Amino acid sequence: MKRELLIFGAGGHLGKGITQTLLKKNYDKIYLFDFDISKSEIKDERVSTIDTKDLSLEANVFNSLKSVSPGKEKIFFLYSTIGGFFGGKKVWETDLDEWNKMMSMNLNTNFIIAKHFAKIVKDSFAGSICFTAAMTGLNEESGKAAYGVSKSAIVHLVKTLALEGKEINLTVNAIAPYIIDTPANREWMKNGDYESWIKPDEAGELVDGLFSNFNFVTGNIIKLTNRFSIKKQ
Repeated sequence: MKRELLIFGAGGHLGKGITQTLLKKNYDKIYLFDFDISKSEIKDERVSTIDTKDLSLEANVFNSLKSVSPGKEKIFFLYSTIGGFFGGKKVWETDLDEWNKMMSMNLNTNFIIAKHFAKIVKDSFAGSICFTAAMTGLNEESGKAAYGVSKSAIVHLVKTLALEGKEINLTVNAIAPYIIDTPANREWMKNGDYESWIKPDEAGELVDGLFSNFNFVTGNIIKLTNRFSIKKQ
């Protein structure tokens, strides 16, 4: 059985860390999706790079996936880092445009990706999706209503699609980090406890673990709240 992997948002800080980890794993074909991803210097004969446009538009998602061919001898895996953050305002201070931007980036894009990926899986042997949710989607935080609601909707999407996916051998999970150790987040929290932040490559190992056991692990939101270092002896 061939194993083919799709990574959306592969060019971002989280996406790059995830990709570098998953490139070391047992996948027969790997598709990387992002803006200008074709300019990446990844040298791996298994990799195809697909430059994307605005993924909140369904036609762009459809066109991006044209290069992926279903097959009954294939199992497909998809990891999405797609999303964005907006915060710092109370509900009564939040503009509708800011609210809609979070829904578009965090929910709508992933819904469209899941919709068209599920159609590929339907014509194949099986498949699995891992989304990027957030702790704020599970626990309310002041000043993050738009972000939290959009990520909470991802949680509901995961659970619903996991239920529906039984019909087509599709499983769905998500990781829900509190904070990922990226340059942007270090700039945002200059005095943060970086050692306790989840590392992108560690998230990649977790995602691969979910994919390795995809046939019986579904509907789960894996909370990533804190980490500690394991010192080598």
